[in-house]
Amino acid sequence: MTVPLRVTVWNENVHETTEPAVAARYPEGIHGAIADGLAERLPGAEIRTATLEQPEHGLTEEVLAATDVLTWWGHVAHDRVSDEVVDRVRRHVQGGMGLLVLHSGHYSKIFTTLLGTTCSLDWRNGEDRELVWTVAPTHPIAEGVPSPIVIPQQEMYGEHFDIPAPDELVFISSFSGGEVFRSGCTFTRGHGRIFYFSPGDQEFPVYHHPHVLRVLANATRWAAQPDRPRAAPTIHQRPEPDWFLDD
Repeated sequence: MTVPLRVTVWNENVHETTEPAVAARYPEGIHGAIADGLAERLPGAEIRTATLEQPEHGLTEEVLAATDVLTWWGHVAHDRVSDEVVDRVRRHVQGGMGLLVLHSGHYSKIFTTLLGTTCSLDWRNGEDRELVWTVAPTHPIAEGVPSPIVIPQQEMYGEHFDIPAPDELVFISSFSGGEVFRSGCTFTRGHGRIFYFSPGDQEFPVYHHPHVLRVLANATRWAAQPDRPRAAPTIHQRPEPDWFLDD
């Protein structure tokens, strides 16, 4: 019997509840658009959503224990995410849960905690054209994805991106202003697989773009490890020498 892939799509859900233009673009929220896109491309998957305003941000111990891959979208409310929840998510990622960090989630507490850097970058807010180029065409995340993905309207993200060297660089983006950006990167922390993918600003309908959704579906499959028992890495300590112990 095949065990279904279990996905939790998390979104702070602030822009959609405070800005009519964003609500019109994403009437079910960004989390709703991503969840619908994944459901279409991952038949049989169990997909739930969670948002900032829910108790424990919808990310209880029970929810995370029943999640193979967590996707994270945040922008203006990073500081409102509970440190206790961040530590809980970190523990589950290190234990083997997959994590997809999207767009402005680069500044999220969970991403900066796991990567250990500021994750800062250059940016320009405007209707820029983004070309997402595949640089690792044999990687599972790039399967069936054209190169480049053409995104007509998008916020510009540019280098320098203050992250550790990625395990794998899958995509780079170029913009009409000449900037480039490492827009699709993988990392491993403990037993967990992490994928960062930058396209997806709330001001533009990027999460309705079929090729962007294909990347997210591919990345979800790649990050999931349903056959791996969830267990946080053990910190091995050297035993004290006999002469140090009390009689």
